[in-house]
Amino acid sequence: MGGTTGRAAGAAGRAGDSDALENLARIGLVAYGVVHLLLAWLALQLAWGGGSGQSADQTGALATLAEQPLGRPLLWLLAVGLVALAAWQAAEVLRWRSRLSSSGDARKKAVEKTVKAVAKAVLYTVLAVLAIRTATGSGGSGGGQQQAAGVFGWPAGRWLVGLVGLVVIGVGVYLVHKGVSKRFLEEVDLRSASPQTTRLVTRLGQTGFPAKGVALGVVGGLLVYAAATFDPARATGLDGALRTILEAPFGRVLLTLVAIGIAAFGAYCLVRARYPERT
Repeated sequence: MGGTTGRAAGAAGRAGDSDALENLARIGLVAYGVVHLLLAWLALQLAWGGGSGQSADQTGALATLAEQPLGRPLLWLLAVGLVALAAWQAAEVLRWRSRLSSSGDARKKAVEKTVKAVAKAVLYTVLAVLAIRTATGSGGSGGGQQQAAGVFGWPAGRWLVGLVGLVVIGVGVYLVHKGVSKRFLEEVDLRSASPQTTRLVTRLGQTGFPAKGVALGVVGGLLVYAAATFDPARATGLDGALRTILEAPFGRVLLTLVAIGIAAFGAYCLVRARYPERT
């Protein structure tokens, strides 16, 4: 069994280092960046009253892309890149699996890397499915509110919604901390980058991660509030979170700042695609 695990980990390591997979992952990072740039554009339209009718979330961003010339072929390319990103993260899970039996800091690092890789693999897979459904004209209907309303009907569904909300808030806080503390630089190998590029990546990350964290924090807060009040109508997704920001005092300014931050995160992904992940 140990030999099998070792061979699997070795194969995963080789897969993770594959030039073909890495190049596809770069395409995926570009695609992920484009989604965030489109999302930022929708948020700006929402802030300044020129909304296109699309939801200001990932689904709306993909639908906006589909409406452009060559939009559907681009959606398929985006889906391929996101699938590659998911496969890349799955390979990371297998690569760190053999180190979970270690002790001390080595085991802690392996657990952290594994959890992050699993979460990213799930996220990229969901976005890839959304891209495929949008490209084929079968996706995009049914928002977070409808989904949450269904969960409320499950046994202990109210508590599940609240728990998910707390997790989303935690992720948002983590992203803010990651941006402020510059921890994202630990994931990027910038040794071959020029000082100007290093500064650019740093500034984009410092702006983008906190902005995305704030948006996710609002999403989580709405889910927790919906669970506390037993009101599924409050359990909105990212679109609802951005609209909640807009309704706050100085909401237009706040939403504009969040949109700029999300755009910065998208630009960070574009630049990030140029450099391999630090291990």
